[in-house]
Amino acid sequence: MKLQSQLTIAFTTLLVVVMAISGITIYSQMLQMLIKDEQRQLEDKGELIVNFVLYQDLNNSSNVQQLTQLLDEYNLQVFAYDQGSESIIFTSIPDIDTIKGWVNEYDLEDQNQPLWQAGGENYVVSIIPFYSPEATQQLVLLTPLDDLQEVRNSLVNRLVLIFLIGIAVAVLLSHYLTRRLVTPLTKLKHQLKKIEKRQFDQIKEIKATGEIKEVEQSVTEMANELNSFIQSQHHFFQNASHELKTPLMAIQGYAEGIRDGIFEGKEADRGLQVMVDEIHRLKKIINEIILLAKLDSETDIYRPETVALQPFMRKVMDRAVPIANDKGIEIDDKGLEKARLFVDEEKMLQAVMNIVANAIRHAKQKVTISTSVKDKRLFIQVTDDGKGIDEALLSKLFHRFVKGKSGETGLGLAIARAIVERSGGSIKAENAPEGGARFTIVFIDFEKNDD
Repeated sequence: MKLQSQLTIAFTTLLVVVMAISGITIYSQMLQMLIKDEQRQLEDKGELIVNFVLYQDLNNSSNVQQLTQLLDEYNLQVFAYDQGSESIIFTSIPDIDTIKGWVNEYDLEDQNQPLWQAGGENYVVSIIPFYSPEATQQLVLLTPLDDLQEVRNSLVNRLVLIFLIGIAVAVLLSHYLTRRLVTPLTKLKHQLKKIEKRQFDQIKEIKATGEIKEVEQSVTEMANELNSFIQSQHHFFQNASHELKTPLMAIQGYAEGIRDGIFEGKEADRGLQVMVDEIHRLKKIINEIILLAKLDSETDIYRPETVALQPFMRKVMDRAVPIANDKGIEIDDKGLEKARLFVDEEKMLQAVMNIVANAIRHAKQKVTISTSVKDKRLFIQVTDDGKGIDEALLSKLFHRFVKGKSGETGLGLAIARAIVERSGGSIKAENAPEGGARFTIVFIDFEKNDD
């Protein structure tokens, strides 16, 4: 069963249960409410009658005639009883025996009268005491319960009709609302099917709100990341095959030349040296590929510990200065913060050195390394004064085997990003406003050390 049907049935069932409970409660209380209301009305009418004939003796035929006219006007069944003489002095009810039975069975002085019964019928009763000059008299007003039950049944029929209309409207409304709720989910399912089939160019934005919109955005971001990953994997295999094939072809060429006697003497020695250099290069590429694979899949390769930032940056400078001097590049450090990071020191040192070495290769005269804290974030920046990064290369600079003109294996920056992200940080590259390239590593989880 579809989700929309399930939600519609659930909402409708809930509504029917709530309305049924409400209806049963109203039905059970309705008769009591009608009885109390009828008693109040009888009491009000009785008060009017008593006030009209106040101080009038109902033994007088003239007073009885006036009372009869009032009863006809109000359409009431009444009788008057004189407790002093224990006699019925007036009645609109023809059956005197029934009245005598009521007088003997029920307490006329009780203000809260139950339903009176006679001939298989129930009556709602209201008793109004009043005093004549001669004796204490009571006016008893009665209404058959069947009349109230008819009123109740009429009200119940109307309530049932209202409930049925309400349920119909609620079903239509719930169907409309659930459709609005489920439609984005259905479209989202189709989006996931497109992602499954790798149809990333057919993914479109879904109009939704709330948590569904957040899920849709997450799915879109996931699709973009997956598409980017797949593309990078394609490039990786293409570039990896090229990078591995180049040294192997050089090694194979010189090995076959030496074997066939094409290279002899100094040429053979030079060929052997080229083979050794290419083997070292090939070994470096393979080691870096293995390191990247381990960073992606193995958990025990990364061993974080608390590392003080200033001693860590001094180790970076100790390794960077000889490389910079060999290239004739000035290297400067400034604004070193006192802070502590929870990272794998050796891996993070490798990541920062990959960035610094890259900056030294592309710098003209100077490389600057700095640290700073701003907005509760720790920044490590490496800036060079070179030509900057080509805009076409900037978006994929950290992909594997992507390198500039003077790059080596194209894996250094990919390794740097993998280590930084494994350390809970982020890294980005941009062209500095004053010229050259700027790499920024950002950490949110760090401890400020003011000692």
